[in-house]
Amino acid sequence: MTEFAFSPIRIELHGPLGEALRANAAGRLSHFIVDETSPAIAIFGAEHVAQNREGDWYGEHAGKWLYAAAKSAARTKDPQLIAHIRRVADFLVARQDADGYLGTYAPERRFMIKHTPKPKSWNGEPVPRTWDIWIHAYLILGFVEVNKHFPDARYLETARRIGDLCWRTLGEGGIDICELGNHHGMSATVLLDAALELYFVTNEQRYLDLALLILKQADANPDLALLTKALAGADASEIATGKAYQLIWNFVGLAKLYRATGEPEYLRAVENLWANIREHHLSLGGGPWGGVAHRSREVFNAPGTFFPQAYVETCSTLAWIQLNRELLAITGSPKYVEEIERSAYNDLLGAFAPNGEDWCYYSYANGKRVHTTYWRCCKSSGAMALEELPTLVYSPQSQGIAVNLYAPGTATFALPQAGEVVIEQETRYPFDGGIRLRLALERPARFALRLRIPSWAKNATIQVNGERAAADVRLGDYATLEREWRTGDSVVLDLPMTPQVHYRMHRNVQESRAPDGSPVQQEVLRQDYLAIMRGPLVYATGLIDGYKSEESLLLAQGPPEQWLRIEPVSNEEEGPTIVLDPERRTPLAFVPYYRAGGRVDDAWRLTWMPLAPEPRS
Repeated sequence: MTEFAFSPIRIELHGPLGEALRANAAGRLSHFIVDETSPAIAIFGAEHVAQNREGDWYGEHAGKWLYAAAKSAARTKDPQLIAHIRRVADFLVARQDADGYLGTYAPERRFMIKHTPKPKSWNGEPVPRTWDIWIHAYLILGFVEVNKHFPDARYLETARRIGDLCWRTLGEGGIDICELGNHHGMSATVLLDAALELYFVTNEQRYLDLALLILKQADANPDLALLTKALAGADASEIATGKAYQLIWNFVGLAKLYRATGEPEYLRAVENLWANIREHHLSLGGGPWGGVAHRSREVFNAPGTFFPQAYVETCSTLAWIQLNRELLAITGSPKYVEEIERSAYNDLLGAFAPNGEDWCYYSYANGKRVHTTYWRCCKSSGAMALEELPTLVYSPQSQGIAVNLYAPGTATFALPQAGEVVIEQETRYPFDGGIRLRLALERPARFALRLRIPSWAKNATIQVNGERAAADVRLGDYATLEREWRTGDSVVLDLPMTPQVHYRMHRNVQESRAPDGSPVQQEVLRQDYLAIMRGPLVYATGLIDGYKSEESLLLAQGPPEQWLRIEPVSNEEEGPTIVLDPERRTPLAFVPYYRAGGRVDDAWRLTWMPLAPEPRS
């Protein structure tokens, strides 16, 4: 098992990721919550709690904000944000009940009260509804993160007391956790993640026992069977309701349970689910997508379903980035970084507004950008997802440093053999594949510098101090440069960014059997689509001719080079424009998806272009 031992001491990012982090810090993290009067914290006040019988999930914002704000403040050292964090955390500590409860529900609606069994329904929703465990899971994660960066025994004790209450409720209290959440319990079994974070920080066995109990109850529920179905290779859409956000978050917890126990079955189940989602359930921009012809917009589609207006929930993108984070930590495989990069530069940034405040709840490959409302979950999830990225750019290890993500900026590390090491990335990535790494070391030292080579970067090259490196450069892998490094050394990486054309189809095949038992298949519906990527970026255009949301394109026979060209970059642009030149109409201009339409509310983005049907012979 590969575990990355430590993170950079300091990191500062520029480019699109750095701009997003600064906007997030100056926007939502600085304004959404500032003290106990902020609406998302005021709902924890005694007056509101005493009468709150709604069964809502709004209390989640407190834990999500604490988690994201603590990461941001630890990196930026912003004194005002640190003061806000401490004030809010102190208020919540004071609001915790003697038994450990720290939610927003009236006493008779709390998760410790055993209710009548929930009726059968499509999503196994409790009646009356409850998100109480969900809220407490995020509170644990928030307090653990705050204590990590701004240690205070009261913060960790608050998280422990929540964990202890959950342990008593599910153990001595005889309440099955699946009764406490919708989607056949998945909205409650996400507590698995929080229980393991408590175990990691305290090393106390009861929190590991709590995690094992949660998994046991989740697997014993035939409508969920979390571990059993994943081990059997079930499609993600067939586990419980296939609700993307909750399902992936559960497997973040299962990956952590593997880290805690080393049980191979847990990792195999997580890798099975990851492979299934990666193969069948991601948008081109790397977000989990679904909701086609389903009563819920947030569940995975049936296997093989493709539709350009499918939904990507920003919360699901957060969970997917976190799942890849865990698998990267366990295995060290660069394939997980590639998924983080694709999600971050496309569906995550594509849901975020430059003002640092607004987010899309849903993003569409083809559809209108809609900034969501005040209380929606995705605004806090998006803020969390951005704050996951800085510590994923590099993976420092005892033998050296892996460079995972490329972005302009500077990072400082402490390596035993070299002392303080500073790496500066000079690049316009993701718009250009030229990257220069400059190194400064406290003392010369031999270690390995591992550079991720994206799977799309054909003919990538590496130079060290102006000379071609002898490293083995393979697509989708790390190229390892092991040598004695000195201050002033530089590494130049060239990742060619040839436009990539992707094809998908919206298709229906009718299947049956003839009287003799032989299979009969007939294609009864087919629409082919085309989309464009360059490097890690998905490209999109606006409404065609200013008003059409769809138009079939007729392309010339021949390779894409005949009907695609790259326009020169102007100083104001972020990434070159790609021009698609179909037959019988004027050319169409495509720009990176995340900035298509100017990143404003109500802007249209079209990624998948329908292709004219092939003429019948």
